[in-house]
Order: sequence, then C-alpha cells, then structure tokens
Amino acid sequence: IVGRLCQTPQLPKAFHRNALQFSRREIRTRVDRVVLFLVRPFLKYWLPVFGWIIFIGINSTDLMSAEHTSRFIGPFLRWFEPNISESTVASVQLFVRKCAHLTEYAILAALLYRAFRRGHEGLFRAGLSAFIIAGVCAALDEFHQSFVASRTGTPWDVAIDCAGAAVGVALSRIAGNHSAKS
Repeated sequence: IVGRLCQTPQLPKAFHRNALQFSRREIRTRVDRVVLFLVRPFLKYWLPVFGWIIFIGINSTDLMSAEHTSRFIGPFLRWFEPNISESTVASVQLFVRKCAHLTEYAILAALLYRAFRRGHEGLFRAGLSAFIIAGVCAALDEFHQSFVASRTGTPWDVAIDCAGAAVGVALSRIAGNHSAKS
C-alpha cells in the first residue's frame, strides 16, 4: 500500500498530447500578439511616411517637370482669361510649383512628427527630428533633380522645402495641443 501511494500517478497519453498542443497554441498566440504589437504601429505611423517619401521621389522625376505641368496650368488659366500673357502664365506656374514644394514637405514633416510622437518623444525632440529628416529629404530630392535633364536642383528649393517642413511641424503641434485640450 505504501508503495502505491508514493508513486506518481500515470496520466493518459492523450493528456500529454493535449498539453503540448495547448502550449504550442499559447506560444503561437503570444508570438502573433508581439508581431501585431510591432507591425500595427509601423503600418499606422511609418508606412505613410515612407509612402509620402516615394511620392516625393516620383514627383522629382521628369513626370512633374515644368514642361509637363505647363500643359495643365496654362490651359486652365486661359480658360479663365483667354488674353492672359505668357509671362503671367509663367509667373503663376512658378508660384504653383513653389507652393507644391512647400505643401509636399509640410505634409512630410507632419507625418514624421506624428510618427515620432507615437514613439513618445517629447514635443520639441519630435518636432526637431521631423524637421531635420524632412530637410535631409529635401536636400536629397534636389540633388536627385540635378541629374534629371528637365529638372534643376536649387538651394532655394531646399529652403522652400524646409520652410514647408517648419509649417508642417508647427501645424502638427498646434493641432496636437488643440486635441489634447479637448
């Protein structure tokens, strides 16, 4: 009798198999949760940043050169005013193109600021990081444009892009402060 009481009970083989399956399922569920924990923020915060950088890169090719955008802006202006001069069309086209530079980099900086804020960086650090990265992207974009035959890369465009980045960071901070108070 004593020998029987001291022995460890034998569990059926089905129990061991079920326990092993349960632990594998539990590990797989935990791995899935970790992957989702890492992937969701990337998809939500960083994928838009990379997508916008690709969009900027496409716009710095011949596709959006002055020759190609003049096909839209000139006829549109002539639709409003048939007697508009060529110099006025050129001035408006230059203005629209520079506003596009400013807007592109304002959006990039806002997306970067949003991504850095998700990383729980301070407001100043997130804004500075977003501005610096947008500025580096602007310089690289203009450097790329210097190799495209129908485009010219200028330091003035980098300055306009950096001004746009500053506007994007400022608007993001204002919007963030406003939503935090609500």
